[in-house]
Amino acid sequence: MRGNAADRPLTLFEKLLLTLRRRRRGAGFWFGFAIEVVWPFAMLLTRPSFRGGEHIPKTGGALLALNHVSFSDPVFDTAFVVSSGRIPRYLAKSELWSVPVVKWVLGGGRHIPVYRSTTRAGDAYREAVAALERGEVVAFYPEGTFTADPAGWPMKAKNGIGRIAMVTGVPVIPVANWGTQDVLPPNGKPKLFPRKRLRIVAGPPVDLSAFEGKPRTRTHLDAATSAIMADITALVAELRGEPAPATAFDPGPARPGVQGTAAAS
Repeated sequence: MRGNAADRPLTLFEKLLLTLRRRRRGAGFWFGFAIEVVWPFAMLLTRPSFRGGEHIPKTGGALLALNHVSFSDPVFDTAFVVSSGRIPRYLAKSELWSVPVVKWVLGGGRHIPVYRSTTRAGDAYREAVAALERGEVVAFYPEGTFTADPAGWPMKAKNGIGRIAMVTGVPVIPVANWGTQDVLPPNGKPKLFPRKRLRIVAGPPVDLSAFEGKPRTRTHLDAATSAIMADITALVAELRGEPAPATAFDPGPARPGVQGTAAAS
């Protein structure tokens, strides 16, 4: 006869759920539920490899700067950050707060709406700074949308991330994705079989010491952002096993507002 659940060893599935529930604390019910449901499927249907999670601080505010190659990036980036012991807060376009279910996940997870091309465009910046000052991890895609570079390299970013980094002084952790574009290409049609290999790697904090105490002029903000993007690009080059272009692709000026997640694409 089977004993009580408390008297028998946990199954592998039960251990996984228990681990997920412990790690999702602070995520809010709906974001935590999404993590618990989506993560196992994402891990089973792909061949993921995570490296460098030790660079994400275990406590305190941290700004994650990520390249962007697919709408699926936030799914796998969340799995990476959660597996490193933290819960990420994303910036996402405000329109998603009106989409059923999605609005519950975003609102419950205390993610940050981006009101692009409106008088509230600065709200995202202020909320991101406040979250970092509370000791949270904020995930930021400096390119604002998945890259328009024909070869998939990180493109030139606007300087919102440089401004936040200089204002808060929190560590900026560069993170590179590669392979997620094979799972969900830009045309939006998933390609799950055969299982795709994807890799995410984080590097040590970007050295922004040259900007400490400096005025937040456009020159300094652009230079800080370039330093962040250079570290991200170096990680992407490492994952791809090939040298990065000498100059980042410039998508032009028509990308208003504070850059956010894939949701802001």
